[in-house]
Amino acid sequence: METPDFALIYITCPNEEEAVRIARLVLERRLAACANIVPRLRSLYWWKGQIQEETECLLLLKAPYFYYEEVEKLVRAHHPYEVPAIVRLPLTAGLEEYFRWIAAETNFDY
Repeated sequence: METPDFALIYITCPNEEEAVRIARLVLERRLAACANIVPRLRSLYWWKGQIQEETECLLLLKAPYFYYEEVEKLVRAHHPYEVPAIVRLPLTAGLEEYFRWIAAETNFDY
């Protein structure tokens, strides 16, 4: 299977301010072309043997697939969670002009 050129990077944050701060760090380094922030998620999850329930924010980044490691390193260095959710989802199909835009905004050779 061929490796895709682009990815959606899924990150949860404790609040909108943190999501904006992290999005700006990533965008300023041109590691992603776009960040979407969904301001209010209700999250239920296992943590240290107990079910937890919190309100979180969802940060979605559109980025070149191979930039993921750099994005992960940057997010981990600036994220307040002990174990943040940082997940790369390959984009295997999409509007070609949109992919060219992501490439242009991130200096990715596409």
